[in-house]
Amino acid sequence: MNGPAGAPDEAQLVAEVERLRAAGAGGVAGLVERLVEPGWPVRRRVIAALAELGDDAVGPLCEALRARRDDETRVAAAVDALSASSGASAEAAVVALAREPDPAVVADAAQILGRRRATGAVPALVALTEHADDNVAVAAIEALGRVGGRAAVDVLAGLLAGGNFFRTFPAIDVLGRSGDPRAVAPLASLLGDPRYAPEAARALGRTGELGAAAPLAELLGRPSDALVRTAAAALGELYERFRERYGEADALDAALRAAAPAAAARRAEACLGGAGTEEQVALCRVLGVLGGEAHVPALTRLLEGAPPVAAAAAAALRSVGRAAERQLLDAIEAGDSARRRLLLPLVGARAAAAGAAVRCLEDPDAGVRTAACELLARIGDRSAAAALVRALGDPNPRVVYAAAAAVQSLGGEETEALVLAAARSPEPRVRLAALRIVAYFGYEAALGPLLGALGGDEREAEAALNALASLEAPRALDALLEAASSPGARRRAAAARALGRRPPDPRALDLLRRALGDGDAWVRYYACQALGRLADRPSSEALAARLADPAGQVRVAAVEALSRLPGEGARRALGEAARSGDEEVRRAALLGLGAAAGAEALPVLLEALASADGATRLIAVSALAHVAGPAAVAALHREALGGDEAAGQAAVELLAARPEPEATRALVGLLHAALAAGAPGGPAPPRAERLLAALSRPAPGRIEGLLAALAHADDEFAPRLTSALARMRDAASAEALLAALSLPNAAARKAAATTLGAFRAPGAREALRDASEHDPDPAVRRLAGLALAGAP
Repeated sequence: MNGPAGAPDEAQLVAEVERLRAAGAGGVAGLVERLVEPGWPVRRRVIAALAELGDDAVGPLCEALRARRDDETRVAAAVDALSASSGASAEAAVVALAREPDPAVVADAAQILGRRRATGAVPALVALTEHADDNVAVAAIEALGRVGGRAAVDVLAGLLAGGNFFRTFPAIDVLGRSGDPRAVAPLASLLGDPRYAPEAARALGRTGELGAAAPLAELLGRPSDALVRTAAAALGELYERFRERYGEADALDAALRAAAPAAAARRAEACLGGAGTEEQVALCRVLGVLGGEAHVPALTRLLEGAPPVAAAAAAALRSVGRAAERQLLDAIEAGDSARRRLLLPLVGARAAAAGAAVRCLEDPDAGVRTAACELLARIGDRSAAAALVRALGDPNPRVVYAAAAAVQSLGGEETEALVLAAARSPEPRVRLAALRIVAYFGYEAALGPLLGALGGDEREAEAALNALASLEAPRALDALLEAASSPGARRRAAAARALGRRPPDPRALDLLRRALGDGDAWVRYYACQALGRLADRPSSEALAARLADPAGQVRVAAVEALSRLPGEGARRALGEAARSGDEEVRRAALLGLGAAAGAEALPVLLEALASADGATRLIAVSALAHVAGPAAVAALHREALGGDEAAGQAAVELLAARPEPEATRALVGLLHAALAAGAPGGPAPPRAERLLAALSRPAPGRIEGLLAALAHADDEFAPRLTSALARMRDAASAEALLAALSLPNAAARKAAATTLGAFRAPGAREALRDASEHDPDPAVRRLAGLALAGAP
């Protein structure tokens, strides 16, 4: 769109910006003049160009901030450009700006240093927190939060003690996000001041530190409902951060129970009434840890609340456990269908609950009957067998499926007799369900009913053929062979499928080979599957011929079968299929080739990783699980780094299971990059959380790789690595944390001290005591002392 008469349009302005950018240093002055362009698309290009020009633009941009502050647009754009500048001199130039007499210039400098995450500027930012101008001090505090607040904890704690209202709130926020145990005490000191207590409580929750549990627990006994709700919400975040770090929160549970005042649970329940959804969720969490039998009625009522509240109440009731079981059972017996549907999943797998569950099988609600079957399956009480077999006649298919699964969990002679009787039931629904249970157990005594069922409808006949595959009797095999030659294609397909589940037999193999040429595609499909399961090498050539079958499912089944067969012929056919124009065949072949050929398949798999089809790339990544060596690890690393989300996550999962040192190094690098993309002190981004979980998975060489990474990690990254060790929860990882307390890297020792204080590792107290007294670094000594004081 054209502007006023004679004014250049946007395209012309963009072209001019590009011309100035291409001119390099000679274009900087012109670009600085265009920082006031009214249109954001053009101004954004100006900012990007000045940032890209680096050192050539740093001086003029600083001068614009220093001397040309008559236009807010120019100032904001100059801040943006310096924040993104690629210039090596940018940080030093901005630090120099921070010494200017104009407070507005100094505040902008602090903002730029924070946005650049300029770790080298931390001393300058710390000094600015004491600036006479409150705006400058606040900008410096916020900048420290962006950089990462660990280096400034002592300074920020001093600001809290100073009592300056305008500086205290941003200092609270930064301390909460610092990830430093030293932040707990100064934040807790504000809980007695009504001006700061709510924000200090929230900040304590953000720390994720074990030591924050006690001061927050104390708030639960306060008379102010608002403060109790705030404390509960802060505890909820504390739990989330703690679990993110260490994988579980048993130590927090213990600390909360030890520190909570006697009235805490009662106050939490009392505050439920006027609370919003999020507050009710938080209060339920508290009651799950501190509550007992007395709080079951209140939690039970919340099961009918909003979905998040109901889920939190259910989790709390599960936590209350055996103490609440009698009340839960009473509520089930007396409750309506809606209440029963909510409560049945919460009952533990104990025999005392079987009677109530059996009575719920008569409930008019199918959801209740299904939940009752699932509870009986968990309990495994054979006295419920008769009731469950009766439930096989339920009109609701979900109930029948749940009842059959519950019967399968029981076993025993009485159950067998009941199932065999049901297999002769006059009710078709009952017979069909019983036949499927017979297939699971393989009752030899069921041969007669199974042979009889072959004369029933197709569904019963298929279920009987499937069950006959589990029986060793010769007559069972004869029946399957007979069915495999029957006129009905559906029956032939079911018989071919069943023959693949029996031990190899010459007659069956011959019939299955002939079935590869059957006129029905599903018969050919199940014949391919069966021959693959039976690893019938003589059928390789015939299976390879099925790669040209007109039915797509048969082609895929032939590929899957060939991947199970030994021999060069099968492997050669897979190699050809892996380059097929049929993507479904190609994907199946890639997976099979990786399993069958190992390292020999690598070139084909690397070729597939370059495919434009996301599903094909995902399969190629999965196939690399079968390929050993650094080249495969490097391919997985590339896919995790730059692939689409599905393939990238699959690559991370495979790296987590690999024993090569390169796999651990790759995961460490990926985690570092993912954390750098997140906000300092904030929750780990979802990708970083997945990578941390992957690094926490025990694998050969994983612990050694983490210790090697700790040797060079900084204060921000080292706690993530010790968190990965803590999440493993085994003796070897605990020993590694103790070893990290002796590494030359002080950042690793600090992280190890904090982590050892958070869970019960043998020898942790002794090691922390030694570090608190003898470590050469005063910060390590202090952190070890704090960890020792809060260690379980």
